[in-house]
Amino acid sequence: MAQEAARRFAMVAGEASGDLLAGLLLDGLQARWPGVPAVGIGGPQMLARGFRSWWPQEKLAVRGYVEVLRHYPEIAGIRRQLKARLLEEGAEIFIGVDAPDFNLDLEAGLRERGMKTAHFVCPSIWAWRPERVHKLRAAADHVLCIFPFEPALLAKNGIPASYVGHPVANVIPMMPDRVAARTALGLPLDAPVVALLPGSRRSELRYLARRFFDAAALMQQAQPALRFVLPTLPSLRAEIDRMLVASGMQGRVQVLEGRSHAALAACDVTLIASGTATLEAALFKRPMVIAYNMNAMSWALMRRKQLQPWVGLPNILCGDFVVPELIQEAATPPALAEATLAWLASPDKVHALQQRFDALHAELQRDTPTLCADAIQKVLEG
Repeated sequence: MAQEAARRFAMVAGEASGDLLAGLLLDGLQARWPGVPAVGIGGPQMLARGFRSWWPQEKLAVRGYVEVLRHYPEIAGIRRQLKARLLEEGAEIFIGVDAPDFNLDLEAGLRERGMKTAHFVCPSIWAWRPERVHKLRAAADHVLCIFPFEPALLAKNGIPASYVGHPVANVIPMMPDRVAARTALGLPLDAPVVALLPGSRRSELRYLARRFFDAAALMQQAQPALRFVLPTLPSLRAEIDRMLVASGMQGRVQVLEGRSHAALAACDVTLIASGTATLEAALFKRPMVIAYNMNAMSWALMRRKQLQPWVGLPNILCGDFVVPELIQEAATPPALAEATLAWLASPDKVHALQQRFDALHAELQRDTPTLCADAIQKVLEG
């Protein structure tokens, strides 16, 4: 018990999706080692479990090459200070949760100084930037993988790894209750509902939100009965409200602080930014239109390193364009509106898609908190 009491876990989750994953990881760690403190950088899900965040998570929530360069001095400064503090105050293991651009260098530096390290979520080396496998091998004693094909891929590169399932697959029910979600959100049971998810970063809002709102206006012109819900972070609420006013959609979009799962459960279709949220939408068995737009230079650099024809996780995991993707210049408001409304007019296609998503959900369901704790215990004992 004395040895366990002396333990301290250090973690960094750099964005909202990582915060959700890290919260479930903490469930497993706290069940295995009750009362062991966890510190670093995290968001509301982690804070609710007693995590102590030394910096606001929003400081790290930047995406795209150009955007990161703009914020690089501050982000690099946080990483240096965090590394120094962890080495000074000690931690038995550091677990980087996603955010590879921030976490892998930090993990490698800590590992060089004798701290055990793990990385939760294998970087998408199977989708783009395969050279990251070398950095991952230097950074992590063990990788916790959320997709079943990843451990074998990492083993070929000499990296110990465990498949722990996708944590969100156990949070989202196999049969979401649309009626209960609509009742909770005050939405009518008989109206078609579109969930708008333009992203959880300010940089994403800058490039996507107005397009989504203009698309929503076109959809409502075509179908006046449509209702719109938009979940967002409290820190982004003022910016969302300003954009709604500018687009003429204020009062016509129900803005929710948090509650993205309620929005996905309640909706008939979602217009959604590419990212982890698209997998959540798939697990809610909701048809979607995946969109993304970013700085043109960032996109040009990213596209050259893309290994697969798909951008959205549901399409990558299904190995097919099961849902439409409208990226960069293709993500115009008319195209977004047309593709979203097409799902509402195609119940047979929706049913077939839901069957694909049922199979995907079953494949991703595992006892993730326990499997994570098992893997971390092996690292600690090794």
